[in-house]
Amino acid sequence: MRPGLCTWENFDDILRKGLKVWIFYLAVLFVCRLFFLWWMKEYMGAGDGAGDVLAAIVRGGRLSCQTAGALTVVALVPGLVLHYVAPKIERAWWKIALSAELVITSILYVASFPYYRQFHANFNQLMFNAANDDMVALFWSLVQEFYLPVRLAVAFILAFVLYKIAIAFILRWDGPKLSFVVLFPWPVRYLVRACALGLAYVIGLLSVFGGSLGWETGVDWENAGVTKDDFLNEAILDSFQAVHRGYVLQNRMLACNGLDFTVEDIRALAALHAGMEPTSDDLDVYLRRTAAGNRLGRQPSHIFIILSESYANWPLLDKYADLHIADGMRSVIAEDDSDYCPTFLPNGASTVSAVTGVVTGFADANLYLTTMPEAFAAPYPTASAPQFARLGYTTNFWYAGPATWERIGAFTQAQGFEHFYSRGDYGDVPGSVWGCEDEVLYEKILDGLAEDDAPSYNVILNASNHSPYDVDVEAKGFDAAQVRSALPEEVQDDEHLLKDSLFVIVGDHGDRYNIDKTPTTYERYGIPFVITGQGVHKGTLLKDSAGSQIDIVPTILELVAPAGFEYMSLGTSLTTANRQGVNYGFWITRHAIGKADTVPLVVEPVEDDRQDIDQQAMQDYINAIRSVSWWRAKYGPILDATKLEGRT
Repeated sequence: MRPGLCTWENFDDILRKGLKVWIFYLAVLFVCRLFFLWWMKEYMGAGDGAGDVLAAIVRGGRLSCQTAGALTVVALVPGLVLHYVAPKIERAWWKIALSAELVITSILYVASFPYYRQFHANFNQLMFNAANDDMVALFWSLVQEFYLPVRLAVAFILAFVLYKIAIAFILRWDGPKLSFVVLFPWPVRYLVRACALGLAYVIGLLSVFGGSLGWETGVDWENAGVTKDDFLNEAILDSFQAVHRGYVLQNRMLACNGLDFTVEDIRALAALHAGMEPTSDDLDVYLRRTAAGNRLGRQPSHIFIILSESYANWPLLDKYADLHIADGMRSVIAEDDSDYCPTFLPNGASTVSAVTGVVTGFADANLYLTTMPEAFAAPYPTASAPQFARLGYTTNFWYAGPATWERIGAFTQAQGFEHFYSRGDYGDVPGSVWGCEDEVLYEKILDGLAEDDAPSYNVILNASNHSPYDVDVEAKGFDAAQVRSALPEEVQDDEHLLKDSLFVIVGDHGDRYNIDKTPTTYERYGIPFVITGQGVHKGTLLKDSAGSQIDIVPTILELVAPAGFEYMSLGTSLTTANRQGVNYGFWITRHAIGKADTVPLVVEPVEDDRQDIDQQAMQDYINAIRSVSWWRAKYGPILDATKLEGRT
C-alpha cells in the first residue's frame, strides 16, 4: 500500500509531476509560437519591428500559461486519483494522457499553417461551419489541395518526438527532490513545504488568469491582440486558444435565433414607426429619412462621439451634486453652447452593444452582430460611417483597447469606417488590460487629426473607467472644475478645435456601480447624452426628449446635414420628434421608465412625479425597434416568410 497522502514521498511526487507537466507544455507552446512566427514571417507587416514581435511573444507566453494549466489539470487530476486507488496503472495513465494531448496539439499546430494561409487568421468560428459542408467534397479538397496525408504524417511524427521528450522529462527524470528535508528539524521541513505549496498556488493563478495573478491584469483571447499587426495578434493565440475563440464566437452566433415576429407583424410595425402605409415588403422603404436642414448654421469640421466606459447619468443628478464627482461634466452642460438629455438608455448591458448601436444603427435584438457573417458582408444601410462619408467626412474609429476585443477592428471596418485605431497603434503607453489611459487616447487622436486637416467623423471608445481603476486620478487633477483642464496642455488653448467641432458625449452603459445600494431603475440604467459645440444651444434638443444610442446618429445628421440630404435610420433625432427610447430590457420617456417585457408596461417615475404613458403606442414602439433591428440585420431588406423556415 502506498504511504499516506501527507507523506513527503507522495507530496514530492505529486508536486514535481504537476510542475514538470506545466513547464513542459508551456515550453512546447512557446517553441511552436516562435517557429510559427519565423516560418510565416512573410505575413508580417512591413512596419513591424523587434519590439512588436517581442510583445507578441510575451503576450502569447502569458496566454499560454492558461492553456498549459488546462492541459496539466486534464492529465494530473486522474493521475492523482490513480496514485492512491490504483497505483499500478498510474504510469500507464500518464502515457495515455500525454500521448493523446500531444497528438491533438500536433495536429492543430500543423493545421494552423495552411489555415492561416487560407483565411489569414488563426482558428476561428469558420472551422465550425465545416459541419454544414459537403463532407466528401471537403475531405477530397483537404487531400488534393492541402495534402492531408502528408500533413497528418508530419503531425504524428511531431507528436511522437514530443511524447518521447515528455516521458523522459516527466516520468523518468527525477530532478531535485524535496524529500531531503526530512533530515532537517520540523520548522525547516514545514517552511520548505509551505514554499512549495506557495509556488503551486502561484502557478495555479497564472494558469487561471492568463499569465497574471489576478483578473484585473489577466490575458485572455479577447484582449490578447495588443500589437498593430493582424498577423502578430493572431500568433499570440496558441492553437487551443484559437479553437476556444472560434467555439465561443460560434455559440454567440447560434444564440442569435431571433424574436417571435412574423413578416406581417414586422411590415405593420415598420410602417407604423415610419408613419407610412404598410404597402412594401422592402424594409428599407421604411428607414429612409430626409434631413430638414443644417440646424447648426454650418457643417462642423470634426464630429466626435465619445462612448465613455461605464459613464452613468446618476452622478449628474442634483441629489449627488455635493459629491463633486461630475463637476467637469456639469460645467460643460452649463455652457451656452451645450445641451443635455438626462433620459437616455444604452443600447444594451455591455460595451459591445453600444458599439453596434452607434456603428450599425440597430438596436440590441438578440443578435450578436460582431459574430454574424451578415455584418461583415457589407455595411448596413443604416451604418453611420458611410453616411457621414457622403457628407465629406473621413471616418475614424478610435479604441483604447486591443483590436481583437469582440472583433471590433474587423467589425467597424466592415461597417464602413475608413480607419480603425487601437492599443497596438499607440506604442508602449500606460494603461490596464482593457486599454490605454483616456489621456493617452485623446492625445493620440489629437495628434492624428493634426496631421490631416480633412473633415472627420470620429467614434471614440475609451476604457479608463473600467476596473481595475488604476489611473492615478489625483495626480491628473481630479478636483479641477473644468473638463478643459483634463485635456493635454497643448490642446487647452486650441480654440480652433473647440469652436469648429461638434462633441457628443454618452456612456456606453450604466448598471455597474451606484452609491445607493438600492438605486431606482432610472439611476441604475440611465446614461447621459451631452452635445456641445458651436451652434448648439439650450433647446437644440427637444425639451421633453428621450432616446437611446440608436438615436445618436440621426440627431447629429439633423444638426449638420443640408436640407434634402437623404439618410437611412431606424432611430429618430432628438431635435425633431423623439420622446422615447428603448433597449434590450427597458423603455424610457422624459418622466417615466420601466421594463420593456411586462404586460401591461409598469411605469416607474424618473423623478417624483409619476407619469402615465400610452401603453399601446409604447408597446408598438418597442416592438418596431426590436423587430426591424432583428430582421434587417439578419435577413436583409426583403420581408420573406420562407427565410424563417427551419428556424428553431
